[in-house]
This record gives sequence, C-alpha cells and structure tokens, in this order.
Amino acid sequence: MREFSFADIPEQGGKTAIVTGANTGIGYEIARHLARKGARVILACRDGDKAAEAANEMKSGPERLEVDTLHLDLANIASVREAAETAAKEERIDILVNNAGIMRPPLDHATGGTESQFAVNHLGHFAFTALLFDKLKADGGARVVTQSSLAHRKGQIDLTNLDAAKGYDRWRFYQQSKLANLMFALELHHRCRAADVPVTSIACHPGIAASDLMRHMKGGALLQPVMGVVLNTSEQGALPALQAATDPEAEGGDYYGPYGLGEMRGKTSGRAVIAGRASEKPAASHLWERSELLTGIDFPI
Repeated sequence: MREFSFADIPEQGGKTAIVTGANTGIGYEIARHLARKGARVILACRDGDKAAEAANEMKSGPERLEVDTLHLDLANIASVREAAETAAKEERIDILVNNAGIMRPPLDHATGGTESQFAVNHLGHFAFTALLFDKLKADGGARVVTQSSLAHRKGQIDLTNLDAAKGYDRWRFYQQSKLANLMFALELHHRCRAADVPVTSIACHPGIAASDLMRHMKGGALLQPVMGVVLNTSEQGALPALQAATDPEAEGGDYYGPYGLGEMRGKTSGRAVIAGRASEKPAASHLWERSELLTGIDFPI
C-alpha cells in the first residue's frame, strides 16, 4: 500500500462523522480535517465548554466548517448510553473515530469498578460502539476507527486485576488499555466479517505526538513543545486515523501508524506493526465477554 498523506484524504461531503475526545490535540485535528473535506463532524467530548469552544473555533474560520457537539463521558456508562441514544437520532453515521483517552493518571475507578484507563480508553468505547452498532451497520455500513498506541506492544491483559487491587502501575495499565483497544478493533473486524455485517473496523496509532495526553506525565507540559519538533505534532499524529477513516484502499482489520523512525513520527502514514498477542483469538474473545459483563451491554453481533 502507498504511503498516505493529508493530500490523499478524499472528499467527505454528505458524510457524518463522530470523533471522541475531539476538543483538543489529535482528536481536534482528526475532526478538523474531516470537516475540511466536507463531512459533518460531531465532537463527542466530556467537557461541554471545551467542546463548544473547539466547535466554534472550527465554525468561525474562513472555511465555515459544519461541526456539532455531543456530551460523552466515557467513564460513566449512563453518559455513554445517553450519548449513544442522542447520536442514534442522526440521519446517518458514516465514521466513528474512537479517539479519546487518558494516560498515566493517578489511580481512580470507573465502569464496573475497573481502573480508569481501562474503563475510559477501552470499556467506554466498547460500550459506545455497541450501543450505536445498529446505526453503524445501516446505509451500507460505517467505518469504526479505534485509536491504539505503540504502547500496546508491551501490554498484557490481566483480567484478574482490572481494578488494580493487586497493584497499580500507571504505564502497565495504560499499555493494557491500548492493547485492549487494538484487540477490540481486530475482534470487531472478525465478527463483522463472520456475520457478513457491512461495518469496517480499522485500528491506528499516532506515533508519539505532542498532545494533551501528556498532562499526567512528570514535566509533560514542558515536553510538549520539544516533542512537537522532535517527534509528531498533534496534526501529524492525526494522519493515521484519517487514513483509517477515509482511505478508499483501507480494509477491515488494518492497522495504521506513522511512516518513519520506528513508527514514532512521520509526515505520511501506512500499515503498522501489530504485536502478536493482539491477534490472539481466545484472549480477544475473553476480553469481549468480560467487556460485555462489566458494561452491562451485550454487543449486538
């Protein structure tokens, strides 16, 4: 497959896209570029004020982009249900980008009593996608894009310690959540293909980019400008997700990342390396079943 650049993003007129965590950083850039290509984009965010500010910023520019907002707190299943109910009233949904995430926060708990990174990064998106699935498979089927990370390569799913009762390491739990994201995307692809459902599930990662995810890292605020020069900017980090969401050559089960410097940075994107454990079918099935149990939501496929 060729390398994909911003110039390769096709027109998206007539399409509706939902991007989670789109008020800042990589999510903002994903949403902005989709809107610039003619899509109607819904910013699904926890902070309504920041979402409104981001939407107004996009709409008030010279391009007059078509952008709306949706309140979505991925740590709160009631909020996820409410957001999905609202989103399902859309005439159509062509693209869902599961982008929002948190990285290395102090220990906290959310859905099903699980540690917050697993709850927000994985369970919230699993539930949101499940609740929207009937809508996503209508009108010829949507693309579901799930943001993973290079960190998935060292991740291990420990279903016996999802609440961190046996110990909490911020990095290991982040790695676990990002591995869960990729496993979910691949398993969703396999299930859609087996059931002949016209939903295309694709995963991606942004490399290492300067974004608001770094806020819980020691010195993160100081590192962002440096990382924007040495590694990826938020805009560059958005490109793999944009490829996954729009590239006519993209296929279900693909995984995209930056081309260059060990996938950490790059001005183009293309197929990325998937760690072996991310493709382990029994583990993916167990994760899926536990995710349904913890969220209280049966995925309709």
